[in-house]
Amino acid sequence: MPNPKMDGYDRRILELLQRDGRLSNIELADRIGLSPSPCLRRVRMLEESGAIQGYGARLDRDRIGLGLTVFVNVKVERHRDEQAEAFCAAASELPEVVSAHLVSGESDFLLQVVVPDLKDYERFLTGTLLKLPGVSDIRSNFAIRTVKPASPLPLNHLGR
Repeated sequence: MPNPKMDGYDRRILELLQRDGRLSNIELADRIGLSPSPCLRRVRMLEESGAIQGYGARLDRDRIGLGLTVFVNVKVERHRDEQAEAFCAAASELPEVVSAHLVSGESDFLLQVVVPDLKDYERFLTGTLLKLPGVSDIRSNFAIRTVKPASPLPLNHLGR
């Protein structure tokens, strides 16, 4: 649920910063039509509230040697909730897992795994994933080509 205290200025700040996190406060203030002091106060409030979780660079996976992206559907044994929680905790610690989602449907979790190549995925699958707590089935889907990379969130839907 959107933060009811978030107004058009806040949404514009979020929109601009997710497209370019390196904007200076002066540039940001100028683009949204505020003076620098209130703009900086708003950015800090958005950071403190958790709406802005951090700043980072988008990397080209191929150019840095991480050319294989695998979407992994994982089923866990449903005998105890502790197993699902243990799986979540273990998967969250794996650097190869760049995102993990609890999902509905045939599987319980969807992991996005990034590794250099197929050999590395095989090692990761057999040496790590299959050994995680409660895993009963794994299905791997290999990305052939990225059609649309991760993009900014659609903030135009907020505040309607």
